[in-house]
Amino acid sequence: MTPKATLIELLGRVGERLGESITVSTEELSQWPTEAVAALKSQGLLLKARPAKSVVCPGCEQECSMPVHTVTRPNATVATSFVVCDKRSDTNRVPVPAARLALWRCDAQAVCGFVVASLGLVRTTVLPSEDGLLPIGMARGDKRTQMLCLRLHGHLALVVGADAMPLADVISFENGSFTLDHAVIHQMVDAATTADPRHTPSTAKREAGKIDTQAMYATWRKEYRALKKRRPNMSDVWYSKEIAKKTSAQGRDASTIKKNMLS
Repeated sequence: MTPKATLIELLGRVGERLGESITVSTEELSQWPTEAVAALKSQGLLLKARPAKSVVCPGCEQECSMPVHTVTRPNATVATSFVVCDKRSDTNRVPVPAARLALWRCDAQAVCGFVVASLGLVRTTVLPSEDGLLPIGMARGDKRTQMLCLRLHGHLALVVGADAMPLADVISFENGSFTLDHAVIHQMVDAATTADPRHTPSTAKREAGKIDTQAMYATWRKEYRALKKRRPNMSDVWYSKEIAKKTSAQGRDASTIKKNMLS
């Protein structure tokens, strides 16, 4: 199995559950390419889940599915997990290694987070629609700005206006990481026609304004850290007044800068 095939498998399971959380056991992950699993975890597509509540008992060849009991002894740093066999007279407690209980999860929100991080977007506050579209954020092309959504029905797909493209088709695996094809998404943004009333020009303009504002705040925070490094003993009021003199202030007063340079 290639790294991309691994991701397609994961996305397919999330799509089958209409974006709801799916879990993958550590045992199954051990059968996936090591570099793919490492990337899925580091890029937030696989998140740590609660340990399994049941497991196939390793006590004998019958492989019964049994509930797991976990006990933490006083002053012990590691919990002990086991299953209680009620099928055989010569077996009682069967220890279960913690690694065998470990689970990892993925859902639509994790996929959206990956897209946001890959494209450098600001996550939108627009609510999901009733037609299975989960808004991700405002994406910019060369000519226009439009809402980028994740379609949850069937295969997961990126949607801009009335156009859609399977997510797996714009993802590749390079240098140990999964990446999105920025050029293809930019073309979608420029070519797509708006079909959702929530994605009107006024909404797009408002969301784009949020992106610009967050970028301005990030610049203030960067300048604040630089000033504090050069002049460590000055007050926050002094730092904000110094930033207010710069073009990055964009006409904002020192009190507004002070509030946002610290957040």
